[in-house]
Amino acid sequence: FIAAAFLSLFFFIDFVDELGDVGKRGYTALDAAGYGLLEIPGHLYELAPIAVLIGTIYALARMAQSSEFTILRTGGLGPGRALSLLATLGVFFALLTFVVGDYVAPYSEQRGTELRATFGGGRVGAWLKDRQTDSEGEHNVAVNVSSTGNGVDLEGIRIFEFGGDGALTRRISAATGKVDSDGRWQLRDVKVTGWNAGTTAEPGDARSASVTEENLPALTWASGLSSQVVAAAVLPLSTMSTVDLWRYIGHLSANEQAAQRHEIQFWKRAFYPFACLVMVALALPFAYLHARAGGISLKIFGGILLGISFVLLNNVAAHLGVLRGWTPWLTALVPSGLYLMMSLAAFAWLVRFR
Repeated sequence: FIAAAFLSLFFFIDFVDELGDVGKRGYTALDAAGYGLLEIPGHLYELAPIAVLIGTIYALARMAQSSEFTILRTGGLGPGRALSLLATLGVFFALLTFVVGDYVAPYSEQRGTELRATFGGGRVGAWLKDRQTDSEGEHNVAVNVSSTGNGVDLEGIRIFEFGGDGALTRRISAATGKVDSDGRWQLRDVKVTGWNAGTTAEPGDARSASVTEENLPALTWASGLSSQVVAAAVLPLSTMSTVDLWRYIGHLSANEQAAQRHEIQFWKRAFYPFACLVMVALALPFAYLHARAGGISLKIFGGILLGISFVLLNNVAAHLGVLRGWTPWLTALVPSGLYLMMSLAAFAWLVRFR
């Protein structure tokens, strides 16, 4: 119920935000509502730990207020058993968060991005780097995709091929193109410019080069850049699953490119579902508070703020990790580990002294 309330609020905010584009390029209110619905799984993934925390605090606080939890303790429910019961629920919500974050949310956000691109909201593209080996040896290739048209076709493609000495040997420009499952780029409306460099027989003479240009309706270009790698580079990080992030990190590392931001995002994706376990551990101490002790509403409010601060710290740590070059897995793990230790310490103090 907490998640449904939050998602309703976020859907309303997204819908109102999209209303500014209604009427432009055929974009209707129904399209805006559809885009808001496609954003819901992503919001659910982000809000899952907070919803688990607030829901658990509310349930445990009501049990404590009506002395139900006291009766359970009298009947033999020890602290360890109570923690294990809540941990079981936490594991269930962690699995649900993983499924939503790795499968449902990336798919829906890709569809949402395609919907926006259909009405002229194409995304800014990206640069990619590749290494190819032929009879002349290994050479580098730089590829630029300016944008995506409908979320599938690539637009404004520029391919720069460099020789072993670093000199530009060929440039391929294409209006549109696609990448098939075998890694071949199917380019359309292509212009190929080649530089054929040569040296004269006399030593010390200047280097001469001839330039050739060719216009083609279509061209198949073989590359090591697969469709998954291209999609990972062009699409936003929020549309990438854990496996996609791992694959793209391998591509960046193989081509000696910076992968710090993607590594931190990968480890955040890997650890984020376990935040649900941290949240139920944060909520458990509230079961040991009694209404007659006073200030129960204020303490519940404090617990909610504690959960929000966890999400805030989790997001800030990722940005600081990129800026400071911190170890990716440690950057992603520290917020959860810190709050888990805090919750267990509070739980142990309540059990021991209260």
